[in-house]
Amino acid sequence: MSNKNGLSVHHEVETIYRLESRRVFATLIRLLGDFELAEEALQDAFIAAVEKWPQAGIPERPRAWLISVGRFKAIDSLRRRARFNASLTELAILLEDRMQNDLADQESISDDRLRLIFICCHPALTADAQVALTLREVCGLSTEDIARAFLITPSTVAQRIVRAKGKIRDAHIPYEVPSLAQLPERLDTVLRVVYLVFNEGYFATSGEALTRSDLSSEALRLGRLLADLLPEAEVEGLLALMLLIESRRPARLSSSGEPVLLDQQDRSLWDRQMISEGEALVEHALRSGRFGAYSVQAAIAAVHAQAVSAAETDWLQIVGLYDVLARLAGSPVVALNRAVAMAMLHGPGVGLKLVEELLGAADLQNYPLAWSAKADLCRRLGRVQEARAAYLKALELSQQRVDRQFLERCLRELDAE
Repeated sequence: MSNKNGLSVHHEVETIYRLESRRVFATLIRLLGDFELAEEALQDAFIAAVEKWPQAGIPERPRAWLISVGRFKAIDSLRRRARFNASLTELAILLEDRMQNDLADQESISDDRLRLIFICCHPALTADAQVALTLREVCGLSTEDIARAFLITPSTVAQRIVRAKGKIRDAHIPYEVPSLAQLPERLDTVLRVVYLVFNEGYFATSGEALTRSDLSSEALRLGRLLADLLPEAEVEGLLALMLLIESRRPARLSSSGEPVLLDQQDRSLWDRQMISEGEALVEHALRSGRFGAYSVQAAIAAVHAQAVSAAETDWLQIVGLYDVLARLAGSPVVALNRAVAMAMLHGPGVGLKLVEELLGAADLQNYPLAWSAKADLCRRLGRVQEARAAYLKALELSQQRVDRQFLERCLRELDAE
């Protein structure tokens, strides 16, 4: 154990909670077989850490310590409750027997968090419940964060999570990675959820920081596990996409913490090792002939990565790839991204016409990036008043503090022109 003063230990407990709590939680669910019991055990374990570590020091393997303490706290809790409910006595004995034959901190292809993702994405649950439950239980996002990401109320998210847990409990859904025969039918939702986790880490929906590297790193780790478990084209495509986007992180924020747009980033800062790995994966996925939307998005990111500057980007190829993507998985956001690429290829006037057509429909009217795209195109065309109105609309819709600071700076620069 390492000895530290109390203040330092409390800070480290907070850090361990942020980085490890969902892994501990996933293993406790495997050991205890119940979401609520695991959540209670997780909290009890961290309370014990806050009480004991300032005096005893932080264990060399804090995750294993927390899992061990959490499971025994759960058994003790069940035994106490058994005085009022005899059926819990049998459950406590069963859990104790099971745990004696389990390695709580085992690392293997059947990773506990991967197990948890598959149970959260079980086909017995609705698609909305699968996403909400995974983001809450695997990644630890609050119901408010999830609600903002999907433009729904926190109470709706909470209801979905409660119903999903009840379904898992009542249907006795097993806590396991599906067999290879079952994997393909469950894979689409799992990939969607992993990508949502990555996006929340790369562009946080709310909060003080624009990015959450812990979530992006976890999504990449889960992507690698999936690629090992099922090396299908779209699994490789998703991993490639995340790697190629993550490679830009060192250039993504200015020294003041504001976002730097793609065409203004210092590309010498991009992580070339990630880019090489991502390019190899997407090439392999596309050669397979069984690729889908993630692989095409990865191909778009690879074209950006190959260009030394925005001006030298092969925008014709990118527009063509967006056309393919629209056929595979068309959406208003895909159309918006294609419009921006068309602006780079044919000029801001062409791009603005497309963006305004998209904003004329209801789908993107509450999407701040659509308004900031319009503002930028209007600015480039010298239409200052329209640019200002669009920036103000984007600012009104944005929930991210750093993003709001960026938009406010754009407005100041516009007024100074």
